[in-house]
Amino acid sequence: MADPWLTIIGIGEDGLAGLSEASRKALGNAETVFGGERHLALADVGGRGRPWPVPFDASIVLSCRGRPTAVLASGDPFWYGAGASLAEKLNADEWIAYTAPSTFSLAAARLGWRLESITCLGLHAAPFERLVPHLAAGARIVCLVRDGRAAVDLARWLTERGWGASSFWTLVALGGPHERVGKYRAETYTRASAGNLVAVALEARGADGLSRGSGLPDALFAHDGQITKRPVRALALSALGPCPGGHLWDIGAGSGSISVEWALCGGTASAIEAREDRAANIRSNAAAFGLAHRIAIITGKAPEALAALDLPDAVFIGGGFDIAMFDAIWSRIGPGTRLVAHAVTLETEALLGELHRRHDGELMRVEIAHAGPLGRYRSWEASRPVVQWSTAR
Repeated sequence: MADPWLTIIGIGEDGLAGLSEASRKALGNAETVFGGERHLALADVGGRGRPWPVPFDASIVLSCRGRPTAVLASGDPFWYGAGASLAEKLNADEWIAYTAPSTFSLAAARLGWRLESITCLGLHAAPFERLVPHLAAGARIVCLVRDGRAAVDLARWLTERGWGASSFWTLVALGGPHERVGKYRAETYTRASAGNLVAVALEARGADGLSRGSGLPDALFAHDGQITKRPVRALALSALGPCPGGHLWDIGAGSGSISVEWALCGGTASAIEAREDRAANIRSNAAAFGLAHRIAIITGKAPEALAALDLPDAVFIGGGFDIAMFDAIWSRIGPGTRLVAHAVTLETEALLGELHRRHDGELMRVEIAHAGPLGRYRSWEASRPVVQWSTAR
């Protein structure tokens, strides 16, 4: 980075006064300075300033390649900012960055919270459902929101879902001369803060959060009866081994419950479902859990629908399994990929038995019974047995 042409500069509400000497020098040397209207005004760059296009497009910056150029972004440009979007398109010697405290850092400092123990989310261009996996009693969360009106909408959203007792802070224009911090309860917050420089912090109180264990209650999912039931789902997820960054093929996804729980562990999923009405349920469930950005829904039949998909780290086949599907999947997945298949018919059970003989792994038959009424007494009501075969390529 001896002579980078691009400097990425984080700027706060205190403008030039808060910039380092290196940032001010790079800003002074730049032929062109990109940023939001507010950033350009704070930096007082005059005619050299060029506002960001909406929506953001990195190509306008890349068109200045080789000439001294600066980019202004709020606080830390690599935390919900333009920094990474630019850096990933450049060689390491083309750019340098000087960051400022992020909104999250400033919010933690104002509230006295440990930054490492709070959840930080950008909700200015994302649905409030992104909060769902993080809401739990006592959870501390800081969110960037679009504007003051969005803060009111968020408070209402929390209240409607049983989190109205949560402590709710609005933090406006942090780090600048017009900074304001207000504390409320979510259920009583109805007034919009002026301007767009709004972050919201909350300490969650109220409803139960999502369990971190596998096997969420079936009632949390929209389905038409085609769902891998909770105890069997827990066994499937245990065999699949979800982990952050992993990708799943969920074949014959039904309600998408396997995909949802995989994505809650930090992975991504491709949910393949032949029926459009069931694909609609998957879309509804992905949205309700705040996971629409992690679950891709493919309406079609395997193996044809798999052709354009990125290779997975694990594959779950909940229905429609046959030897043709197995051969197509097995020939395509890479070494170490985990495969878990369920069978409820004798024919598919026999196929899993043969595949277990050929490829080893673990073959398990699961029979579950639930207590139910029988006249004045109770008796066991047996569910259909499920055979699970799990192995690695």
